Amino acid sequence: MSSGFESDPILVEVTRGDVVESVHRGRVAVTGPDGELIASIGEPFAPIYPRSSLKPLQAVGMLRAGLDLDGALLALASASHSGEPFHLDGVREVLSRSDLDVDALQTPPDYPLDDEARTAWIASGRGKEPLAMNCSGKHAGMLRTAVLRGDDPTRYRDPGQPVQTAIVRTIDDLAGQQAQNLTVDGCGAPLWSIELYGLARAFGRIAQGAPGTEEGRVAEAIRAHPEFVSGTHRDEVELHRAVPGLIGKGGAEAVHAVGLPDGRGVALKIADGGARGRAALMAAVLNALGYDDPILTAHQQLPTLGHGEPVGVIRPVADLAARLRG
Repeated sequence: MSSGFESDPILVEVTRGDVVESVHRGRVAVTGPDGELIASIGEPFAPIYPRSSLKPLQAVGMLRAGLDLDGALLALASASHSGEPFHLDGVREVLSRSDLDVDALQTPPDYPLDDEARTAWIASGRGKEPLAMNCSGKHAGMLRTAVLRGDDPTRYRDPGQPVQTAIVRTIDDLAGQQAQNLTVDGCGAPLWSIELYGLARAFGRIAQGAPGTEEGRVAEAIRAHPEFVSGTHRDEVELHRAVPGLIGKGGAEAVHAVGLPDGRGVALKIADGGARGRAALMAAVLNALGYDDPILTAHQQLPTLGHGEPVGVIRPVADLAARLRG
């Protein structure tokens, strides 16, 4: 699997004082409402692992396989949650509907992602647990789907099981290309590669899903409950506030994809996997696509610190919009 990262241009700069201290290379793909590529920077056709940016696609696949969730709990099935109390209560609720408890989860033990939630968790005397791992909502959704189908819930992660075959067929359908390079994600679920172009196209399709369809149900859940998809203190939920009607999902190794209310899709990846440049790049792309909000401006000027004080910024390159147009 050739990455093509060596040809990706510099898209994000990190300054300290008046010096550009570090840079991040990356790639961007933008699709129109018809799914065609309308703009790109870097290599949009090389395969990547979308990591957790696949979760909304996986949620559509679960619905197609029989999952019966909607609203906040469906958003949680699409989530890399922060481990806040309402997230963990939601995971327990999904499991309880199938008479399962947290022991059914096959996520690796972890602490909550959210700083406050993690501090409270540790202060209560708890260590790493599968429930607190950020993918437990997705795993609970997979378990619920398996139980509803009458499948063996202990094998819900098996790529050959109906839940997972429905998911990969859905990825193929939404991305308009065949998922390849099967491996294992950090949470233990099957992971497939697709092109960045295909990821953007999939998010555009979900964003314009008709009410009542599987795509429309996922889009409605994410729009209504973005805090369940990430957390109350995450940049992803702030982008939802900045762009009404947006659906979005970040992923490990600095992947991020959004679907816009008009059916356009955007997907990006920072080549070195450095997450600090992801929000700045996505905010700049949304600016270039016509969205203007103080939240987007703020994310393009996140500070670098010296002795706890701002001494520089994490910023997109100055000609990013021109590159997208060109």
